[in-house]
Amino acid sequence: MAHTCRGTINLASALIHTEDSTTIIISNGGAQTFHLKATSEVERQKWVTALELAKSEAIKMLEAESDEEERQQPDKNELQLMVRTLASKLEDLNTCNDLIAKHGNALQKTLSELEQVDDPADAASKLKAVNERATLFRITSNAMINACSEFHDLAAVQGKRWQKLLQQEHEQRLKLEEMVEQLAKDQISLEKKARMSVITAKADGQRDSIPSDEEDFYDALDHQVEKEFDVALPHSKDKHHRRTGSDLSMESYANDLSSESESEGSVNEARVYTTKANSPKKGLQRQGSGRRDHKRTGSQDKIRMSRSLPDSQNAEGSLVPRRQRRKWIPEKPNISLNLWSVMKNCIGKELSKIPMPVNFNEPLSMLQRLTEELEYSEILDQAALCEDSCEQLAYVAAFTVSAYATTLFRTGKPFNPLLGETFEFDRTEDFGWKSLAEQVSHHPPTLATHTDGRGWTLWQEFTMTTKFRGRYLQIIPMGIAHLTFTKSGGHYTWRKVTTTVHNIIVGRLWVDNQGEMDITNHITGDRCHLKYSAYSYFSRETPRKVTGVVTDSKDNARWVLTGNWCTKMEGAPIIHVEESNKGKPVFETGPHKLLWKVRPPPNGAERIYFFSQLAIEMNEPEEGVAPTDSRNRPDQRLMEEGKWDEANHMKILLEEKQRAARRQREQEIEKAKNEGKKKKN
Repeated sequence: MAHTCRGTINLASALIHTEDSTTIIISNGGAQTFHLKATSEVERQKWVTALELAKSEAIKMLEAESDEEERQQPDKNELQLMVRTLASKLEDLNTCNDLIAKHGNALQKTLSELEQVDDPADAASKLKAVNERATLFRITSNAMINACSEFHDLAAVQGKRWQKLLQQEHEQRLKLEEMVEQLAKDQISLEKKARMSVITAKADGQRDSIPSDEEDFYDALDHQVEKEFDVALPHSKDKHHRRTGSDLSMESYANDLSSESESEGSVNEARVYTTKANSPKKGLQRQGSGRRDHKRTGSQDKIRMSRSLPDSQNAEGSLVPRRQRRKWIPEKPNISLNLWSVMKNCIGKELSKIPMPVNFNEPLSMLQRLTEELEYSEILDQAALCEDSCEQLAYVAAFTVSAYATTLFRTGKPFNPLLGETFEFDRTEDFGWKSLAEQVSHHPPTLATHTDGRGWTLWQEFTMTTKFRGRYLQIIPMGIAHLTFTKSGGHYTWRKVTTTVHNIIVGRLWVDNQGEMDITNHITGDRCHLKYSAYSYFSRETPRKVTGVVTDSKDNARWVLTGNWCTKMEGAPIIHVEESNKGKPVFETGPHKLLWKVRPPPNGAERIYFFSQLAIEMNEPEEGVAPTDSRNRPDQRLMEEGKWDEANHMKILLEEKQRAARRQREQEIEKAKNEGKKKKN
């Protein structure tokens, strides 16, 4: 690698860049430069990728030659030899331990006999025996010390080597992940360009090839296409969650998993074409789905401006100064987590009783985290003004998607609420809603929330189950949410999708939301089917994509929704429906309207747990709240103030107190049962 021929460029020090869509330039920073020209942009990208991989390998080989220490992976024989060496050293330690115990007992016995001797002659002989025993004990102790020193030195030398090898493997894995992610982005970009060229050709009526029988055939559109995508259609009505007269979900978790697997196996989709505003439309429109101009009314303007008004009015109409809430919280301390300090507290304990440190948490409780779903409550204010039930359902669907916007960077775990813990948040003066949440069960953990807003009421019961899959953790919500509107009388219900936390063991934590969600209006029979696409490096779709279709009581598609759960959601009414050659529906829509868009986080949010402005205000101390309010919880307050050691200690005390109270309740229940049996007898 160090010796090269004249006229060549060493890849380890080469500079590789592109000039245009087909030209590649390779130079050594000096007089030697190669200009390569590919036949297409795809071929150029393949060559750039191959050259970058070769350059990476060349750098590794160069570093391996200059490094004096051995960096190669140990073979199987070397591993076995090291294990045998450590085992022999450990056996020496065990032997020394046995000898120390033996000689120690003998010395102790001799000293006891010496204390009981009264004759000086016998005392001299016993003293000689004591000296002999003490000498043996000293020799054995020295041997033990030497064996410990040898074992420590061997373990330290090999430990450094294994640590260095592990670090190299970790760095290599990170480089490969970055490379794969970049390749996936390039692939998605190229595929988008290819699809757009195909769409343009279809719009102009130009078809250069005849599709096979296995491909869907779409007629060329006689108008300009702005965007094209697929949406998942709703399943049959007997597959969404059953409901009882008490408005409780009776669908079991096993049925949910089976329905999810069935839906993944056979996905019913439709193609959507969005036409430009100035494009001519087909004369044939679906009955009952004509477009309407959506004009903003004065009440809608009032809702849009409600978050920016500095003051509110009382009953007499005079201005009342609005409460000034905090804009910042103490920054997260840079405290590294020692895994051994966690593991040593787990020895001999049940898994449910292991105290987890606050290092994994964020200074909010689960009650506050669920209340944070009202971050974009203005969507519901807008939905309350809609006269069309399908349009209202589109806004409700956008609101359900907005609840996941804060999960993109929020990898911290909320505090588990104590039984009876509450959280009351009154934002009537600025946002127009008031929320109350309470932990109603400890095993299984269950909480309930209720919110009254401007013309709408939202409540839900929330519990969840988790599944650890080795590299990732799945969080499956089990509760159901309800939403009613005062004006229209609509009653909507839905269940949350699965949240997955990746890289639990090694790597950077990241969160994804995936699955399917059905939102049902139990008054009109309208439904919205949303599909959260799983994030993948190699997916040709937009990352974190969410699509949906709103159907009326007759299963006629009325609205389509598209976007992603971390930035925005758009919707458009369907103006025309036709079918492909295989019966796949094709929806034609007009220009999309923005239903929801995420607000940028505060500056420096990475230093405060990636909190939004509403999350910053949630744990602010407030007078007049209940003693059981989450803002009065001491361990959570200590963590927010950066006192993590005190927070860990307080968290353990609170958890032990809760377990003691639970045992007392169980004893009282058992006592009451026994007394009831005696009275019956």
